[in-house]
Amino acid sequence: MAGKNSNLQRWVTGVPLAVAILLIILLGSVELLTIVITGIAVIGILEYNKIVFGPGFQKEKIESVFFALLIPPVVLLGNPSLLTAVLVFAFIIVFIAFLWKVTESSFEIASVAKVIFGIVYIPLLTSHFILLRKLDEGIYWIFLVLVIAIIGDTVALYVGKSLGKRKLIALVSPGKTVEGTLGLIVGATISACVFGYFLIPDVSLYHFLILGFTGGIIGQLGDLCESAIKRNYGLKDASSLLPGHGGMLDRLDSLIFIAPYIYYYKIFVVDL
Repeated sequence: MAGKNSNLQRWVTGVPLAVAILLIILLGSVELLTIVITGIAVIGILEYNKIVFGPGFQKEKIESVFFALLIPPVVLLGNPSLLTAVLVFAFIIVFIAFLWKVTESSFEIASVAKVIFGIVYIPLLTSHFILLRKLDEGIYWIFLVLVIAIIGDTVALYVGKSLGKRKLIALVSPGKTVEGTLGLIVGATISACVFGYFLIPDVSLYHFLILGFTGGIIGQLGDLCESAIKRNYGLKDASSLLPGHGGMLDRLDSLIFIAPYIYYYKIFVVDL
């Protein structure tokens, strides 16, 4: 019964969320998408801060949120040098700020690495949805990310529950199985090919075969990487923000690995 309730929660939470996202992508401007991505990045960084810092470390948490607010609009402006400058000065500012809070009883330089990692991991990777939106047919390329991630994850869930026997990496994510992962890859590959064939017909089908296959694997690895962060701190979910799904990071984990991959594949391979 608990399993059925959990699945029901996933659908009750997921469907309205998916509809809202689809409407924003289809009907909204790139500026509106940037606002949404900024909000998502801030929520994600707040969850990340709670996981890796716990109580205290207010200065580091404020720094992370500041750059989560700053990076997506900078990406929207489309100036690579400006983005590089923001990331460079983020590192410098965070490191300098650390010096002024050092005490004999509190000398944890790892806090600098945690802030910088969070800035790159969440707002920077998430901002690739803005870069995708700015491409020709950018809406379709964003949808391709969602198709690979969502359909792959859905197939993995049901294949894993019905056929899963061998654990994939039990210490990182006890619920993931080899069989579920194979189902994810097959589901992601087929759905990417169908999507590309009908909606982006000017791009060769073999690109979508590659993107679906490798994108499914990369998305699964993104999920596992986020799980590794949580397991390191003894947590199952990033938060309880989304009933049946966990936190924002639990929904972003595969997407923010797939989006950069598809963006760079598009500009460096497809567009050549």
